[in-house]
Amino acid sequence: MVFPSKAFLSIFFVVLSSADASPLRPVAGKATLSFAARLNVRGAVNIAAADRARVQAMKQAGSMGKRAAKSSFSVTNAIVVYTAQVGVGSPATEYTLLIDTGSSNTWLGANASYSPTSTSVDTGSTVAVSYGSGSFSGEEYTDTVHLSTGLVISEQSIGVASSSQGFEGVDGILGVGPTDLTENTVSNFDVVPTVTDNLYSQGVIGTRALGIYFVPAAAPDSIGELTFGGHDSLKITSPVTYVPLTTTLPASNYWGIDQSISYGGSTILSETAGIVDTGTTLVLIASNAFSTYQTATGGVLDETTGLLKITSSQYAKLQNLTFKIGDRAYDLTPNAQIWPRTLNTNLGGISGVIYLIVADIGSNSGSGLDFINGYAFLQRHYSVFDTTNSQVGFATTIHTDDRSN
Repeated sequence: MVFPSKAFLSIFFVVLSSADASPLRPVAGKATLSFAARLNVRGAVNIAAADRARVQAMKQAGSMGKRAAKSSFSVTNAIVVYTAQVGVGSPATEYTLLIDTGSSNTWLGANASYSPTSTSVDTGSTVAVSYGSGSFSGEEYTDTVHLSTGLVISEQSIGVASSSQGFEGVDGILGVGPTDLTENTVSNFDVVPTVTDNLYSQGVIGTRALGIYFVPAAAPDSIGELTFGGHDSLKITSPVTYVPLTTTLPASNYWGIDQSISYGGSTILSETAGIVDTGTTLVLIASNAFSTYQTATGGVLDETTGLLKITSSQYAKLQNLTFKIGDRAYDLTPNAQIWPRTLNTNLGGISGVIYLIVADIGSNSGSGLDFINGYAFLQRHYSVFDTTNSQVGFATTIHTDDRSN
């Protein structure tokens, strides 16, 4: 997880629209924060192999029977990073923080140094988190955190890094994952309250839920949005339908659900457990299901990117990939199943070639983590991660049927 600043394409910086001058919009017990998306360009990268390595790390951590107590997994995937400008202290100093649903500690100091103010309190505790390919360690402070004018969290636990690896170009992380992910990260505490916890306990939001709105990377209006306390009805085109978290290990240690997958009306993966993960770029499915999908699409594996590639005539025959989650079916249309062609060269692919975003998870079904609905799925469907009610919800958006790829 390395973010060299020179790798951020300037053409992909996102500016908040004039219709929403404030990056945060309070809505009846909810708080909505827009964030910027930037390309994380690293040259040729076997994107499927990178996602599979992440799966293996998550399975290993999950086998411990807890939500990766000492290993967190960043929202940042192989193509896009999501950042927000967050003020800390009084008066506030502004920091550029990665928005991360896969970890829960908020920290800074990777780039810009922390500036203590009158509201800064050194708790005397140390803090350390490993992110697999990145890490930080330092001291714990509590301080006032300003997500936007009028939205202020008091006495928020923050880490102040004395050392960090893998965070060039950003100052740290705004952790919005489950509280359990802070376990054993701060000395003298079992867990520490997250930003979402404190928004709830301080009366800003009415429930510990987080709605996430992504936009396809190739779309012209790539502004993402977090809604603390629920979902933003302005961003969805169907009701949010919830399903309970799975009880199957190791998927149950994360945002795990049960689902089945069909291609063109034929089931390729019977109902089984997997996870919803913003930090995985692709849609990963069990090896036996992937083999069936490859045969049905005619895709040929590309060794450089790790993706299947198809011809224009095969693309014209591509069928919907349907995810049955609870009582609802969610489609990835043919266009949603292909990598954005304008970004082919950003991962070492060939301009004009059609690559598919479905990849092999690396093990047959029955492992307890048989799929990952990653960014490629979530950019077409709104998602809600509800800690209070132990459930995950989905809805369609105006981008569900986009043809931007």
